[in-house]
Amino acid sequence: MHARALGGRAGHRQGLLAAAILMLVGALLFAVAAGDADAKKKKAKGPKIGVMSRNIYLGADLGPILDANSINSAVDAGGEISNQVDRTNFPLRAQGLAQEILSKKPDLVGLQEVALWRTGPVDAAAVTTPSASNVEYDFLELLLAELNKGGNNYEAVVVKQEFDAEFPVNDDTSDGQNGLAGADHNERLTMRDVILRRVDSKVKVSNPNSGTFSTLLRVNVAGVVSLDVTRGWTAVDAKLKGTKPFRFVNTHFEAFDSSGQNPTNTGQSLGRGDIRAAQASELVGAGGPADPAPKYPVLLVGDLNSDDDTVQPNGDRNAYSAVLSAGFTPRENSNSVLPLSCCLDNPDLNSPASAVSDFDHQVDHIMTEVTKVKLLSSLVTGLVPVNGLWDSDHAGVYSKLRMPPKKKK
Repeated sequence: MHARALGGRAGHRQGLLAAAILMLVGALLFAVAAGDADAKKKKAKGPKIGVMSRNIYLGADLGPILDANSINSAVDAGGEISNQVDRTNFPLRAQGLAQEILSKKPDLVGLQEVALWRTGPVDAAAVTTPSASNVEYDFLELLLAELNKGGNNYEAVVVKQEFDAEFPVNDDTSDGQNGLAGADHNERLTMRDVILRRVDSKVKVSNPNSGTFSTLLRVNVAGVVSLDVTRGWTAVDAKLKGTKPFRFVNTHFEAFDSSGQNPTNTGQSLGRGDIRAAQASELVGAGGPADPAPKYPVLLVGDLNSDDDTVQPNGDRNAYSAVLSAGFTPRENSNSVLPLSCCLDNPDLNSPASAVSDFDHQVDHIMTEVTKVKLLSSLVTGLVPVNGLWDSDHAGVYSKLRMPPKKKK
């Protein structure tokens, strides 16, 4: 009887063990099925992409030469600008800018103010026909060199030349001579906007394109030379497996139309902020490079020199409003979160870390259509000085986005 009792307990235990195994197998099968369902659900959400907008600062404040009221004062102001470019030391700043980009590894980057500084002999005629060719600082070349030190990391896929101007400059007053009589050389500034692509990105680009806005600010230097401030846009078509094709557009709207009346290349004079507003309307309007009407999503990045929440209602917000009206929405750090992307008050860039308080408004934007692209996260970069200099007078804006999935046929 004792033996039979032992056998009964063993059978009971075996039954419990079998039941437990069946429950475990069932749980595993459920987990696998649930995992498959989650994977399909995640896959259906669409792939992620990282994008960045970065104004890297041309290296100097151009205000002194734009405000000059004579040739001699313009030549001296040009010398101040030339010396300031040396002080802001782009070869050094490129190190910090490269680290900003490499730390976030954006798939696509829109760069603004990618200056090319060249010098030549004193030549007044070059004011109307720029000709200086001795490269002093090529910001694109210097930045790419830093980005690619550890390998082939980033490539320029669109480079757009914009404002191009040259002037004799007096950058050495130790000889006691001022103005044109003291001019030491010609200084030439060529502005460019650029799109970078991470080389190992799964985002493939094609159809690089660029254009110039039809409405431009016309400035008069020293009362004798009129120059149009060329501004425009760069764009690429892009593909990412599992998503619809999309367009990536980078731009930089006018910064100096903040007077009550501002002359243009069309002969009209427009009010405060209205030149950049006209540029915005052209960019996002019907048939424009960032027209959101087509079925593909549009990612718009750039320095719009405009916002709706952090500037006074004096015309400065008109460009931003035009972009919003076209159906775009911001996809960057909230305007309620400080610090933002703009702007260091010191054009020499040698302010202490406490100057981060200067970054109190937002003109650098990442924008997409509301229903097509989802914001996952965003942050502002470049909010501390590196090696004694800030990377730029702007900060960078980075966003991680989820692209809409491509519908299966």
